Amino acid sequence: MRATGRGAPAQSATADREIVISRVINAPRELVFEVFTEVRHRSRWWGPDGFTTTTRAFEFRVGAEWDFVMHGPDGTDYSEWITWTEIAPPERIALRHGESRGDPNAFESVLTFAPDGAATRIEMRTVFPTTELRDEAVEKYHAIEGGQQTLSNLAAYVTEIARTRVED
Repeated sequence: MRATGRGAPAQSATADREIVISRVINAPRELVFEVFTEVRHRSRWWGPDGFTTTTRAFEFRVGAEWDFVMHGPDGTDYSEWITWTEIAPPERIALRHGESRGDPNAFESVLTFAPDGAATRIEMRTVFPTTELRDEAVEKYHAIEGGQQTLSNLAAYVTEIARTRVED
């Protein structure tokens, strides 16, 4: 797993506004992409440890939206909204993520799914509108740890699905 945070060497024009998290998942890319993109799987793994997710609306196509609520372990609800800006199965997804449609603080993420032997390397590159918003996400909302936990939850769920499919 790799994550860049404050103090990481600048690698791009947006380095001071971005977070990059990656993980290798021991499953084929097509399965990882499926589990990431199908709503029937989402509530089983989405979010940091201790969070649950309730989907209000979901359609996976460019221009469509995922409207959902993340429920924190302390009982706090977080309204969330994602729109898909690019979909290239099973290689890449780009999205815009905020609290709601029109959120001026929404951020952009690009997820890539690359073969890594028999496994898949997923990379989540998120760029915030400003350095201050990025720093707030890291410091106040623990975005790096939360992203790592979310990918860990995805990996555990995909491994469970892969095992079940082999047994069937």
